[in-house]
Amino acid sequence: MRVIHLIGGGDTGGAKTHVLHLLRELNRSIDAQLFCFMRGEFSDDARKMGIPIHVIESGNPFIGLRELKKLLSGRQVDIIHCHGARGNLMGNLLKHFIKAPVVTTVHSDYRLDYLGRPVARLSYGTTNLVVLRRLNYYIGVSDPMRELLIKRGFPTDRIYTIYNGIDFTTPLKLRPKEEFLKELGVPYEPGDVLGGIVARLDPVKDHPTLLRAMKIACGQCPNLKLICAGDGNTMEKLREMARSLGLENRVFFVGWVTDIPSFYNAIDINLLTSLSETFPYAITDGTRSHLPTISSRVGGVPVLIDHGENGFLFTPGDEKELARYLTAFAQDPELRKTMGDRLYEKASKKLSLESMVVCQLEIYESILAREARKGRIQSRETRRERRDGVVVCGAYGHGNAGDDAILKSILHSVRELDEYVPITVLAKNTLSIKERYRVNAVYTFNIPKILWHMRKARLYINGGGTLIQNATSHRSLWYYLFTLWAAKRCGCRVAMYGCGIGPVRGGRNIKLASWVLNSSVDSITLREPDSMQELRRYGVDRPRISLGSDPALVLEPAPLSQADKILLDRGLDPEGRYICFLLRTWWGFYEKAPVLAAAAEYAREKLGLTPVFLSINSLQDGAAAKAVMDKMEGPGVLLDGIGSPELLISLLGRMSVVVSMRLHGLIFSSLSGAPLVGVSYDPKIGSFLRYLDYGQWTDLSAVTESWLVAALEEAYRQLPRRQELMEKTKRLIEVEKVNLQAVKELLL
Repeated sequence: MRVIHLIGGGDTGGAKTHVLHLLRELNRSIDAQLFCFMRGEFSDDARKMGIPIHVIESGNPFIGLRELKKLLSGRQVDIIHCHGARGNLMGNLLKHFIKAPVVTTVHSDYRLDYLGRPVARLSYGTTNLVVLRRLNYYIGVSDPMRELLIKRGFPTDRIYTIYNGIDFTTPLKLRPKEEFLKELGVPYEPGDVLGGIVARLDPVKDHPTLLRAMKIACGQCPNLKLICAGDGNTMEKLREMARSLGLENRVFFVGWVTDIPSFYNAIDINLLTSLSETFPYAITDGTRSHLPTISSRVGGVPVLIDHGENGFLFTPGDEKELARYLTAFAQDPELRKTMGDRLYEKASKKLSLESMVVCQLEIYESILAREARKGRIQSRETRRERRDGVVVCGAYGHGNAGDDAILKSILHSVRELDEYVPITVLAKNTLSIKERYRVNAVYTFNIPKILWHMRKARLYINGGGTLIQNATSHRSLWYYLFTLWAAKRCGCRVAMYGCGIGPVRGGRNIKLASWVLNSSVDSITLREPDSMQELRRYGVDRPRISLGSDPALVLEPAPLSQADKILLDRGLDPEGRYICFLLRTWWGFYEKAPVLAAAAEYAREKLGLTPVFLSINSLQDGAAAKAVMDKMEGPGVLLDGIGSPELLISLLGRMSVVVSMRLHGLIFSSLSGAPLVGVSYDPKIGSFLRYLDYGQWTDLSAVTESWLVAALEEAYRQLPRRQELMEKTKRLIEVEKVNLQAVKELLL
């Protein structure tokens, strides 16, 4: 594999360290060559490290492009890898002559790169804003940087993440502390506590906040001093600010420091006050010296620093909070040692240079696999065969863990068939879908954009849940029927995946549903037999119809330790005995709240079960739970805001009996064989329990205290049969494979 790296060549700080260390290590495995566009410290250091480098000294990008083309003439290039604004520009120009994908590593927030330099921001910054959108792939240095790119509309499925790695294996060559400080011109007395910051003197690094915090902290810590290593165009302003604060004998600006390990060895507290970062080396470099660290809560820093456990994080710009943590470290040597050792332990395990290189190689392999797949598709004979991608539609982005579980299962199935297929999800909250599932998303009612994606896609999936019904709304039914009809007219193959059907009320609506499903759908897989009967009643017989089960049944639960931690945090014994209620608001619910409360008290008093309330829909179900808890004589425990379906499955595995109005509350609970009681606001509750072949249920309108108490007693008697009940669920899990097979036949 041959990869060329393009970079301006004037880079300093984290970007320089990242590129040079990465290239040095990559060349042990692949051919990685560096091209930069000015001679200086960066290029000199690259040569000293043995990195293959070519310097093109031209401020004119077109002359630089001509030289690049000469140097690369006749040579195969697999990937063009860019860094920074100049690298991005040259990569974008070069890709028209070298047929290779272009990837850029985003080392910082590109909108802040030229903060305080209006001319550079207008020229280089504006050019970079345009060029970035024209590249093929993106690498964010930290997950927060990846999320920032997603928020700004970059293609979600073409963004990767890497973290800066540190060489923890090579021994450090350190100069004696006193000798090093004397050379820097920093007066040092035994007992002094030295804070230090390594950062260019640039507005984005926010040194003024640090100086104001020092003014506060020095009032309580007369032995506290600060060393600022770095240079920049704000040097004189910062010196003047230090003098005006009376810190001229406490704060020392020492300029660029070349011996960074000795600098970190000489200080006692590592500091970072940036307004924006990706994942700064200024933090990770300090971990090698076991330094306690205080940083602004920016970028990927919280991935390494667990606030209060192995360091302190403060709100950017808050000098009072920063001063508080400075004072704590300055006054407590033992706290400094403990925090520094903990931070080193975590960093050495998670952020090694070796792991960074492995991650980068995996990204390259992924890019090449995507490009090879793209080539295969483009070589197909007909235009229809060259269509690519999957559009998934469902009730997504509404805060419902059941719908999230369905979507996760569908995405897993599609990627199992084709790992790199482009996926677009139609959803209410598109940003949430993009960030959590790493797919592209379009707003549910952005019809022009939806049709645009349908015209390019190979497969349209109407994804799980009971979408073909009008019990909740006629408009909902009409919307989903329209998308099925439109997808077929746009040339997609159309699948309905693990669906429930009905009820559809009204003769015209039934005729409309029958016509759309017969004329527009290729394959329907159903989650229970009652839906099969509904389709027959509507006269739907043209699509290929199969009986499967709910897609959520194949989700793997989160580790029990995560569920147990939540229980322990709420004062609950993970090995305790609980009755769990999963409720939702519905017509007539509040009239039945006293009945549910009485049943909860009965379970507590007679069966020895502590009432616990869980939410499937984090935005709605808490209100229903609180309405019942308000009617109870004793306390109940509300576990709200748990959006992860996998975690809900694990929590429900700790429950003795489950009472649920939510279908996916029953589905999640069945995975651990929990005895079930259903309170039905919709026919799908009874349909699932009949298909599962265990559990009792009744309609919400018909539920009474006597019926519910009897159902609880019967469920309680089933506790010794949990393993047997789980076998019934395993039968449905096996049947769920029908869903995957149906998609396979249409996608491949």
